[in-house]
Amino acid sequence: MENLVKKLEEQISFLQNEISQMSDELYSQQKEVLVLKKQILNIEKRIDELERSDDEGMVMIDKKPPHY
Repeated sequence: MENLVKKLEEQISFLQNEISQMSDELYSQQKEVLVLKKQILNIEKRIDELERSDDEGMVMIDKKPPHY
């Protein structure tokens, strides 16, 4: 019986460690997702600004530079 209790304690300890590692990784991924969402919003905002600044209706990428 004592052996069984020791084995269960080891398993619990192992699982607690695994849960802690998973929690740390999840936290890290959540921070990364927030950064990526902010970057996407900034890119979308920049695209909207570029499209609105074009007075001829063409996307700026399709226009030739002024020196042509």
